[in-house]
Amino acid sequence: MRAYELMVIISGKLEESSAHAWLKTITASINNVGGQVHGNPDWWGKRRLAYPILKQDDGYYAVFNLLAEGGAMDEVERGFRISDDVLRHKLLRLPDDEAARRGMVSAV
Repeated sequence: MRAYELMVIISGKLEESSAHAWLKTITASINNVGGQVHGNPDWWGKRRLAYPILKQDDGYYAVFNLLAEGGAMDEVERGFRISDDVLRHKLLRLPDDEAARRGMVSAV
């Protein structure tokens, strides 16, 4: 299992309750591909974007720490790309020492 950090920006046009529902949808998608979310998603709330994306100035930010096999997140990312409610996402593989510092994997 590899450690990842996933940041998602959800459309600011949605109500906050709908944006929170996306957290459950994303968590379920990660679980469906054999991954697991480590801890609770870090909800940043509604923030102004640095530049307009799809003519929108605001978005809801959330950061997930997760564990998944290599390549397992491809299908989840595909779902983000075709969704109208997800403005941007970024999936980063964490270095082993950072993953250990966050308590996601045991130190080697």
